[in-house]
Amino acid sequence: MERIAFHLRIADGHREAYRRAHEDVPEALEEAYLTSGAGLETYSVFERDGHVFGYMELEDVETIRRVMESSEAQADWNEVMDPILEDGGGDVWMDEVYRMK
Repeated sequence: MERIAFHLRIADGHREAYRRAHEDVPEALEEAYLTSGAGLETYSVFERDGHVFGYMELEDVETIRRVMESSEAQADWNEVMDPILEDGGGDVWMDEVYRMK
C-alpha cells in the first residue's frame, strides 16, 4: 500500500465556493478514481484557512496520477476548481518524511 498527499491553496475569497463544490463531487470523478486500477482505498481532503491537504492510500500511485492528468471527469472537475485554486494547483505532491510504525 502506497500513501501520497498533496497541498493546495484556495484563492482569496473562494473558500466557501471550494467547500460548496465538495458537497457534491461528481460521481463520474469518483468512478474514474475507483475504476482506475490504482487500488484506491482511502481518499480524504482537509481544509483550513484556505489550505487544502489531500491524502490517498492506494496500490499504484502512477495509475491514479495518469487518471488525474487525462480523464475527462478530472478535466471537468479542473474547470470547476481552476478559478477557485491559486495557480491552478501546480506541482502539489508532497514527500512523506515520517511515518510512525
